[in-house]
Amino acid sequence: MKVGIIGLGYWGPNLVRNFASHPEVDLVYGCDLSDDRLALIKSRFPATELLKDYNELLKKDVDIIAIATPVDTHFKFAKMALDTGKHIWVEKPFTATSQEAQDLIELAEKKNLRIFVDHTFIYTGAVQKMRELVDSGEIGEIKYFDSVRVNLGLFQHDVNVIWDLAPHDLSIMNYLMPNSKVVAVAANGIANYYDHENVAHLSVYFEDNCFAHFHVNWTSPVKIRRMLVGGDKKMLVFDDMENFEKVKVYDAGVEMSSKEKIHEALVQYRMGDMHSPKVKSTEALSLGAAEFISAIHGNRDPLTCGKDGFDVVKILEASEKSIKNKGRLIEINQLEVV
Repeated sequence: MKVGIIGLGYWGPNLVRNFASHPEVDLVYGCDLSDDRLALIKSRFPATELLKDYNELLKKDVDIIAIATPVDTHFKFAKMALDTGKHIWVEKPFTATSQEAQDLIELAEKKNLRIFVDHTFIYTGAVQKMRELVDSGEIGEIKYFDSVRVNLGLFQHDVNVIWDLAPHDLSIMNYLMPNSKVVAVAANGIANYYDHENVAHLSVYFEDNCFAHFHVNWTSPVKIRRMLVGGDKKMLVFDDMENFEKVKVYDAGVEMSSKEKIHEALVQYRMGDMHSPKVKSTEALSLGAAEFISAIHGNRDPLTCGKDGFDVVKILEASEKSIKNKGRLIEINQLEVV
């Protein structure tokens, strides 16, 4: 296979490296307007063929176009690639609107092409282990999902902190709870420095009395990447800053003798053992590249396909409406992608 990558900034070099190292990829093209970025890629990956014109890249005999450009350009570049018969890999978030996502999905289906949305964390050993624990029933029914993703920078010029950081954890939430439907979203935040919010809190409500909360921040003095998943049997903690025990399983919970009269209920707390299961340490991006190539060969959707990107963008879209209206609750249209 041959792969073309447009956008060689922060994430683009990682895509070049992982596709170039895949045994089924014969050639990687890199495309960027910046001479400095092209020179960097040439020095690090001399076998990469470099271009400045995206139209010239589309004329090449490539199978996959990977798009690592600002989100407001995703739709334009993705549509051009699909129109020329290329499978597409798109960085998160998939598109700037859910309608754009819908249009790309329909176009790909019409042309029998595959879409991969780079929700990278789905391919980590930690998240795969968490899904395994949920599927086995060990965690029980998930009651809440609580995530903190804060650090100092990087400010984005085109989107706020929710659009930048929350897609990671929203994709994990959807992956761990594939049968739970989001019904409403509320978001609060503030823009201290320029037009886009740099601190925000996002609340997600499900139809089955489950709740998810996300705290994202570009201006925190400390870097935190921590997630709590509360089940009615056990609870999970995923701390991505840990080098070894990234996932911990707690035999902890709350038991109530009555749900009718809370003032008469006997509340019992259970705090049992904690264990940390072994997780695979293979680089997630290399697994994502392998999954996409396998999906193309198998004429199937990859694990993180256009539908997954659409679901995340729907929540992001609703969060934008809510945060601009001081946290007003926004109902989510539950229509599925057709």
